[in-house]
Amino acid sequence: MINWQPLILTFQLASITTILLFLLAIPLSYWLAYSKSRIKPVIEALISMPLVLPPTVLGFYLLIAFSPNNIFGQWLDQWLGLRLVFSFPGLVLASSIYSLPFMVHPIQSGFAGLSPSLRDAAAVLGKSRLETLGKVLLPNIKPSLITGLVLSFAHTVGEFGVVLMIGGNLPGQTKVASVAIYEEVEALNYSVAHAYSLVLFLLSFSILLLVYLVNGGYHKRFWL
Repeated sequence: MINWQPLILTFQLASITTILLFLLAIPLSYWLAYSKSRIKPVIEALISMPLVLPPTVLGFYLLIAFSPNNIFGQWLDQWLGLRLVFSFPGLVLASSIYSLPFMVHPIQSGFAGLSPSLRDAAAVLGKSRLETLGKVLLPNIKPSLITGLVLSFAHTVGEFGVVLMIGGNLPGQTKVASVAIYEEVEALNYSVAHAYSLVLFLLSFSILLLVYLVNGGYHKRFWL
């Protein structure tokens, strides 16, 4: 019989991670789209690393960094009271790092694709950068925002290597659906593994279908 706790925990993790990434990605993507700084390629490379780096590599180094046996982990534990290894907050932080490019890249592309005349017109009208961002730029990149939100959520739902390395498989705390599937397969409980997998498959397909429908409808209205 399927245990719904790993699925509920997965959706909680994906929701919190997506919200945090959205708040972080807006200013970061804006800077990347318009900055001419020499360190911009370095920042872009660091953000994109999860796309090419094996999840276990990233998970291993995060595990080492957050461990109470190391200086950084000790500082977090003693001064902030944070124990990130084998905990839900650790999963959120690791997932945010691993899914960051899936939020930043679409939004950055959205900003970069806007006509410079939009910002110029806002400046002529005396709008501040914050007003220009909130009232002019963001409303014009809605498809990019939706894409970033949905892809980040779906990618977090499907994580395995990073969450296993950082969180382990503590029931009700760090045992997400992908880890539950792995355990059921190891135990030869294929029917339960199939149930978990089917839920994630249907969810991922529905999310991606929604993106294509929304973005397709937006572009159709735009050109008409």
